[in-house]
Amino acid sequence: MEGATLDWTFKTWALLALYWLWVAAGAMDFACHRRTDLPHTSGIAESALHQVQLLLCGSASVLVLVFESTAGLSALLLAIVLMHAWAGYRDTRVAFDAGRTILPIEQHIHSVLDIAPWIGWAMVAWHAVDGPALDWSFNPRRPATGVALWIAVVLPALVLCVLPALREFRDAWRVSGRGSHA
Repeated sequence: MEGATLDWTFKTWALLALYWLWVAAGAMDFACHRRTDLPHTSGIAESALHQVQLLLCGSASVLVLVFESTAGLSALLLAIVLMHAWAGYRDTRVAFDAGRTILPIEQHIHSVLDIAPWIGWAMVAWHAVDGPALDWSFNPRRPATGVALWIAVVLPALVLCVLPALREFRDAWRVSGRGSHA
């Protein structure tokens, strides 16, 4: 199966390790939310912003897996990173205004979650500069990203971030009285 072998370069492994650290930070953030009882404090308002941030990060990750690093991809990712930064600020503001305790460890975890998208964008932008005369097109990767790398990117994010985020939102929804308590 083309692209399914794990004969990746050191660069691929290093970038994947950084990505996994970012995903692990997301999982730790959700653990902090559970510890500070987010459903009963900032509730749906904060949890909805977590869904927005995950959607932004997930779509950026998929774009990087599908397209070559070009100026066009870099510009789109910059817009996504800026939206993520705004959502991250709103997330913290909603939690603070609702009186949810933001533990010191959670503040440090947020540092990782805030800077990681900027680092990812900078890496794509750096590679785009190497391209021919700032190519603004969206060129699919040739060869396409292999199945093993897709799994290595998507599966940890689903298990460590998406599932906890959905559980958090469900719990906040139920506490709000909008959802079934069954």
